[in-house]
Amino acid sequence: MKNLIVFHELASALTSTRGRDEILRVILAQVSHFLKPESWCLLLVDEERNDLFYAVADGSMEASLQNLRVPMGEGMAGWVAQKGESLIVPQIDEDPRFQTAKTSPGRQFRTAVTLPLRSRRRTLGVIQLFNLELETLSDDAITFLHILCDYAAIAIENNSALEKIQSLSVTDDLTGLFNARQLEKVLEQQVKHSHKTGKPFSLAFADLDNFKRVNDQYGHVVGSRLLGEYGRRLRAQTRPTDICFRYGGDEFLIVMPETSKQQAAELIQRLHETMRAEPFEIGRHTLHKTASFGVATFPEDATSLHMLLSKADASMYQVKRNGRDNVGVSGLTSFVAP
Repeated sequence: MKNLIVFHELASALTSTRGRDEILRVILAQVSHFLKPESWCLLLVDEERNDLFYAVADGSMEASLQNLRVPMGEGMAGWVAQKGESLIVPQIDEDPRFQTAKTSPGRQFRTAVTLPLRSRRRTLGVIQLFNLELETLSDDAITFLHILCDYAAIAIENNSALEKIQSLSVTDDLTGLFNARQLEKVLEQQVKHSHKTGKPFSLAFADLDNFKRVNDQYGHVVGSRLLGEYGRRLRAQTRPTDICFRYGGDEFLIVMPETSKQQAAELIQRLHETMRAEPFEIGRHTLHKTASFGVATFPEDATSLHMLLSKADASMYQVKRNGRDNVGVSGLTSFVAP
């Protein structure tokens, strides 16, 4: 009956609106209740960095583990993540594989149980339990632990799927930048922030020059790849605080928080020069691609979002009419490209 109650609580947690870490804490709380380890933690695999990070831990450990990473294959957690196998170490200081392993600064652990969280033949993370009485690890207890690990893996996968869905709803597949749907939300946030702090924000349109010629000469596949590469380079060349969007077609938009018109003009001029300096290698083609930019600032140029976008758009089209490949600033004379 106790086990049924536990599984009912876990199922309720998985189907709730709780976040990933909160659900994992519910799962680990059940582990702690039944096996009473002195400490516990759960690490997740970072596939891009090929290491693990501490997602949740009991209160006595969490602060000290927050910024630590565990290389894949190192220590007990790294070993289990790499092998995908459970590990029970009855005496850590007598196991030559893990004598030098550090789990928490200033903490000494005698025993350890480390279990993988697996799904679809890959390890998503590991659970570690320290200083529990190993005699409590009956066959039933181990089975119970593995079931809990399955619940944890489900929670992790559900969260990853949700994050992917949310990301796809606000990002552009081709460039990885935010899409126009997300733009309205970001601009509304910037307006509220500007009213609250009294600081301006600026935005800039960027439109690739003569993009139709690329599609006509090289085909739409090359054109799409050029747009994707341009978007990625745009994100790499802007400030971490700037927010980049693919506005539609071959048009991009950059929101610059807490940025005056003069600051924005200087930033976009440097961006323009950087983006035009290096050609794009698309397959066997080398493409030299320029763009026309238009800058406007809130609230100096407009006090409504519609008008702000119109002012930036008008500045960009003024550049188009005057020969392209330049930066236009609402209310100012265009910069002259080198």
